[in-house]
Parts: sequence; structure tokens; C-alpha cells
Amino acid sequence: MTHVLNGVTPLNHLGIIRVEGEDAASFLQGQLTQDFGLLGLSEARLAAYCTPKGRMQASFVGFKRSHADILLVCSRDILPTTLKRLSMFVLRAKAKLRDATAEFDLYGLAGGAAEQAAPGLALPWSRADIGTATAVRLYPADGQARVLWVAPADEAAPAGLALEAEHWMWSDVRSGVATITAPIVEAFVPQMLNYESVGGVNFKKGCYPGQEVVARSQFRGTLKRRAYLAHAESALQVGQEVFHESDPSQPCGLVAQAAAAPGGGWDAIVSIQISAADGGRLDVGGPGGAPLSLQPTPYPLLADV
Repeated sequence: MTHVLNGVTPLNHLGIIRVEGEDAASFLQGQLTQDFGLLGLSEARLAAYCTPKGRMQASFVGFKRSHADILLVCSRDILPTTLKRLSMFVLRAKAKLRDATAEFDLYGLAGGAAEQAAPGLALPWSRADIGTATAVRLYPADGQARVLWVAPADEAAPAGLALEAEHWMWSDVRSGVATITAPIVEAFVPQMLNYESVGGVNFKKGCYPGQEVVARSQFRGTLKRRAYLAHAESALQVGQEVFHESDPSQPCGLVAQAAAAPGGGWDAIVSIQISAADGGRLDVGGPGGAPLSLQPTPYPLLADV
């Protein structure tokens, strides 16, 4: 049974890196998996920041407030480290980076509250300015609308019933789009979290750290892990290992994101070996641990080419 989502909740677990200056877009173009050079003012982008080996050290929802002012929304627990790493590569670029979390309020809108606040946004990653706020349409949870709302600090919250933060976190999981947090930094290349299938990788843009590894994973058929939705009756934690009964000595994947399910138990996004998803018992935390049942991804996967 689908749990009905409707309401507004503060997103205190997220923060904002602000990039300002005439080279803001070109600087990010050389660092992230997305094309910020061609990014318009009516759209946002999911993007990853990778190591030279293609491992994700951060993920963002990014958008332009103007062509010289870009906001990157990320998990607050990795923001200081990510900001420090990105800042090392500014060099002569006319771009200034700072932690702007205190300058904005972040809200999650779900269900009717999302539809009412941003009725013109139909597709994921579409965005609109509503007064001084920016609304970004996210991937849905079980078909229910979700919007990220970014407004200058101390403005009135968007209209809507109060939504429990735990229910928003669960909707994040059910959307199938994982956010990089501290326990999984450098654990995945983007395709292991299906980022190429949810608009998180642009294969036509120029160079960025890890590009060769990301491209090779896509075009040479070397990808062996994918992200799936999963359910367990006991509590799950990000970074827990997943084991398949065929080889209990080696983990076949990791829990990438997890939240308590309103109907009981826990739901998660797990990244596991494709072969392990074909059948057989899956346990979390170790062989004989909590049984894990897989569910289909809520979006089609981009076929390897």
C-alpha cells in the first residue's frame, strides 16, 4: 500500500555551496559530471564530484540564480570537506566559493503541497523562481510529487501541512536517487547509483576528474553494480555491507541510503552486483544478517551503448 505524502518539512540535513563570479559556470564545468556551461535558468542539474578514479566524493542538486551565481545543494555532513577540495582548484578562475547554508532556508515539499507551490514544474530537474524562492522538481516517490524549495533565510515557509522529516527521508529513498553522505564517500562510480539514468551524468561535456573511468564504465560494458530499492524488517544504516548466499565470504554491495518506512520496517537504496540481484538470499550486515528483499527501480535504466 502506498503511503500518501503531503506537506512541507525543513531540510536541515542539507547545506549549500555558493559559487559566484563570471567564471562560476566554466569552473564547475571542469569539476562536475554535469554540463553547467549550457545550464539554463529554467532547469537544475543532478551532478557528482568525483575523484580521478571516478569515485563519487559528493553529489549535488545545482542551479543558477544567475549566470554568475550558482548554488550547489549537498549533504551538510560532507560540505566542509567538499568545499575545501573544490576551492583548491579555483586557481586563476574568477569564481569564489563559500558555505552559504546560513543564507538560505531549505524545504522539502511533497504531494499536494508540491503541486500547489510549483504547479508548472512537471519534469524532474525543472525549476522556477517563485518570488525570491527557487523550486526544483525532484524525482517522485511512488508517483507522488516532490519539490526542493530554496529561499533566502528567514522568509516565510512555503504553504502546506507539516510533514514529518522521517517521511521526507523515506521519500528520498523511494525516489531511487541517492545522495552522497559521509559513510559512502568514494564508494561508488556514478553508474553504481544509476546517476546516468536520472540525469546526473552528461557524456557529451568536456573533461572533469574521473571522466575516463565514468565513460569507460558506460561504453565498454564494464559496469558490474547497480542501485536497487530494497526492504528489510530491521533497521538499516548507510554503509552497511550486503551479502549474497552464493558467496558469504565477500560483500556484494552496500546500503547507500536508508530510512524507516511508514508502514513498518526499513527501505533502502542498495548498490549491489548485478549478478546478485538475479535471485537468492541477500543479508545485510553479514551472512545470516537481516534478510533484504529487492524491488524494481522506479525509473528505466539507460541501456549500455
